[in-house]
Amino acid sequence: MNQVLIRNGQAVVEHVPAPVAGQNEILVQVHYSCISAGTEIAALKNTHTTLTQRGLRDPRKILKALDRVRKNGFAATVAQVKSIRQREETGKLAGYSASGVVLEVGPDIHDIKPGDRIACAGAGIANHAEFIAVPRNLVVKVPEGLSLQAASTVALGSIAMQGVRRADPKLGEAVAVIGLGILGQLTFQMLKASGCKVIGVDIDQRRVDLALSLGMDKGLNPTENNNVLGEVVRFCGGYGVDSVIISASTENSEVINDAMKMCRKKGKVVIVGAVGLNLERHEFYKKELDILISTSYGPGRYDEKYERTDIDYPYAYVRWTENRNMGEYLNLLANGKINIESLVERVYRIEEAGKAYEELRAAEAKPLIVLLEYNRESIPDRKTVVSEKRLAKDKLNVALIGSGSFATKIHLPNLKKLSDLYNIYAIVDKIGSNAKATAKQCHASYATTDYKQIWEDENVDMVIIATRHDLHAGIAIEAARTGKAIFVEKPMAINNEELRELTEVLGKTKVPFMVGFNRRFSPVVRRAKEVLKGRQGPMIINYQMNAGFIPREHWVHGPAGAGRNIGEACHIYDLFTYFTESEVDTVSASSITPRSEQYMRNDNFVATARFKDGSVCNLLYTALGHPSVPKERMEIYWDEKTLQIDDYKRLMVFGESVSFPVSAEPQKGHYEELKEFAASIREGDGYPIPLWQIIQATEISFHVEETL
Repeated sequence: MNQVLIRNGQAVVEHVPAPVAGQNEILVQVHYSCISAGTEIAALKNTHTTLTQRGLRDPRKILKALDRVRKNGFAATVAQVKSIRQREETGKLAGYSASGVVLEVGPDIHDIKPGDRIACAGAGIANHAEFIAVPRNLVVKVPEGLSLQAASTVALGSIAMQGVRRADPKLGEAVAVIGLGILGQLTFQMLKASGCKVIGVDIDQRRVDLALSLGMDKGLNPTENNNVLGEVVRFCGGYGVDSVIISASTENSEVINDAMKMCRKKGKVVIVGAVGLNLERHEFYKKELDILISTSYGPGRYDEKYERTDIDYPYAYVRWTENRNMGEYLNLLANGKINIESLVERVYRIEEAGKAYEELRAAEAKPLIVLLEYNRESIPDRKTVVSEKRLAKDKLNVALIGSGSFATKIHLPNLKKLSDLYNIYAIVDKIGSNAKATAKQCHASYATTDYKQIWEDENVDMVIIATRHDLHAGIAIEAARTGKAIFVEKPMAINNEELRELTEVLGKTKVPFMVGFNRRFSPVVRRAKEVLKGRQGPMIINYQMNAGFIPREHWVHGPAGAGRNIGEACHIYDLFTYFTESEVDTVSASSITPRSEQYMRNDNFVATARFKDGSVCNLLYTALGHPSVPKERMEIYWDEKTLQIDDYKRLMVFGESVSFPVSAEPQKGHYEELKEFAASIREGDGYPIPLWQIIQATEISFHVEETL
């Protein structure tokens, strides 16, 4: 499919794999999408600057990079910067407002069906692309009689509507609108429909005249009128307006300070655009003004649970969510309360997107609304051939499923280093442009958004599953049934039912299988295991993980991540099993009672596992620690000896003469685990970690979770 990407300061149209509708998603064939002049032209400018230029502009970014060097090492930081640069070369997704016809719906969708006409919103979702996969709460049906062309402005209309709702205007009140671009034009029409008197301000006389022709009461141009503030105050009989809605975007704080001067006492200033916020306290204080921010489309915006999982806010408590704002905006259009036709000034074919963006950037009289129109006959092809790469008969041909930051920063570079063992053959990612760009960077044969195509490809010997945690087990089960060797990132599963089903399938198929418990393959850990080889009695292992704080709304804490115990601490339960080589006997755990709700119950806890060989292993996992403290530290006590590992850089043994070189950077075993998996497939049973140990580490995480 054709899609617009922002790359190096330019809008380019590229052919990428079409998306697949997820459980709670709707696959839409786009008919029109709306270019947001302000937001998207700003994105063009931002991608035209280098990382160095951005660092000089914001020194905090340089300090952050230096901190990463101190904590993770120079090479790891360089790799991260390189990954960011590669992502930018991939191109940023453009667009956030579109309309079209439903092609498919996910199994969790019951109120929308194929053939429905719908409008969609959301950055990174309602893209400028021939096909888009959109979560249910970011979709509304288009009313009868309303054109899809008009409906494609739904996101912009919702932004304007939320600004009006924040102002909460009453019948007969006077409102000033600063900035008569797209949002300002829609805002003043909504205010008029609410029975308000509206005065608009803009430095572009063409926009002022257009607004007046559409019914605005009074228009002012500061470049032609030196007494704008006086005119606004007189417009309200000398009192000042009841509220001001700022739809302009500028780094200058003069706009908001002028807005405060326009208001009556106890009035409101609502900020919709991005403006400077260096407030003059005197005006603010003297009038006891309310300064309000309007967040995009309304309640639900930036709430991943609302936008991605179809969890709605109760109607009685949140009357106007972003979805309900979207629907009401379309109703206003359908009922003729808003004139959108006069604002749509250009319509380009998707193939002409570069020309459309150039006009928005360079034209002296910039068009207000520019739409992109799409070919209705296109078919959603989910596979794009990147190179005519030959199969490597003497290597493992690998398909990477999930090309997120971890996979691209860790696994792909290591696969390249191990090019005598692995051939990167295919890349799968939910976002087609990411899949294609990653495939090009590692010279893979093809890119696809549909991992099921991998099952049909007999050339693929092995898959690396690096998706979000809730997908690991399901994809691994499918891969095993098609006979592929499987490397799945931790966790193996996120509940007992998944674990049981995957274990049964592995038992039947006998395919090579490994979970990314990389720490047991670290050179430091391997040396420690050699030191412990002749131990006479049980051990006490004390492991401290200074994991760092992750906000509650992060996906790791939600259903997709299953929490930090199952999602990350499983690494350490595997280490305990690796060192003891024993079955676990009992598991206990206890978490702190936080005074703040910012912490989850599995953010700060102590877990203890007693093994049948008599060893006791203790994990202290915390998000409370200072970031300057090393992330991981392990101490092992046995036979009147002590062993310490500091952040996988240094090994010290007390009571025995052991030497081991100190590493400048953590050596966590990611490279070594891939090397051993290839060797086990070629020379062994395909299980570099015994399956019972993988299962046990996973089960320990479940026991800890239940206890917490």
